[in-house]
Amino acid sequence: MNTLFRALILVALAPSSVYAQVDKPREWIVDGVKRQAIIKLTVKKGAGPVPVIFGLHGHGGSMQNYARQDLQKYWPEALIVSPQGLPTPGKTDPKGERSGWQKEKGDQKDRDLHFIDAILKTLHEEYQIDDQRIYVTGHSNGGGFTYLLWATRSQVFAAYAPCAAGMRYRTDLPPAPVFHLAGEKDPVVPFENQKRSMEAVKKNNQCETEGTEWAPRCKLYTSKVGAPFISYIHPGNHKYPDEANKLIVRFFQENPKRNVDAKR
Repeated sequence: MNTLFRALILVALAPSSVYAQVDKPREWIVDGVKRQAIIKLTVKKGAGPVPVIFGLHGHGGSMQNYARQDLQKYWPEALIVSPQGLPTPGKTDPKGERSGWQKEKGDQKDRDLHFIDAILKTLHEEYQIDDQRIYVTGHSNGGGFTYLLWATRSQVFAAYAPCAAGMRYRTDLPPAPVFHLAGEKDPVVPFENQKRSMEAVKKNNQCETEGTEWAPRCKLYTSKVGAPFISYIHPGNHKYPDEANKLIVRFFQENPKRNVDAKR
């Protein structure tokens, strides 16, 4: 068999041995409504269980914009899911003309929680998923939904990375690793509000009061129950930081799901 013929055979066989790179949105019908998400994965089939990262856009954003963040640049083996929100009332959009996510359990009849459940079901049916490495990150309203997923789907996700977001200052959540990114000049989600959220997370996770440097602008607060918290505080505004993806991926890679001692 000559070299050219062998190469042609390998090219012909390659698509059957590699998961498809999906740029066209996948569709689901959830609670009678069409939902969409972009799924990206390029590793070979049979390579073993793959980690999953959900990336949630902010209010008025889109799955296409979040998919362009290219988290796979820093974790090529990961499956990246970029879901699309639905028109949702927000702070700057009271009529709900732009896309977003539910803010609390029961809001919008839990349509977005049901959507995430539907995506996860599909992923488990079609891919070999590493259930110890399922993560979620989101910006602004997507970051708020990230916190809501911690409150309602803690059995699913290993760690969380909300950006420019707040939570309801709850301190009764199952401890879990959290990486919060905040801008000191954020006019949409005021920095003082985000500071209260971060303090609530540290209290919930039983973290040490003093942090140590984990990366530039990042402080790591170790946890008595195995649920570390990292704050990334930058001098900017509501914008998604350029270096955020690299740091988020590193944090996720360091924090697979583990049995956290949640005793208080």
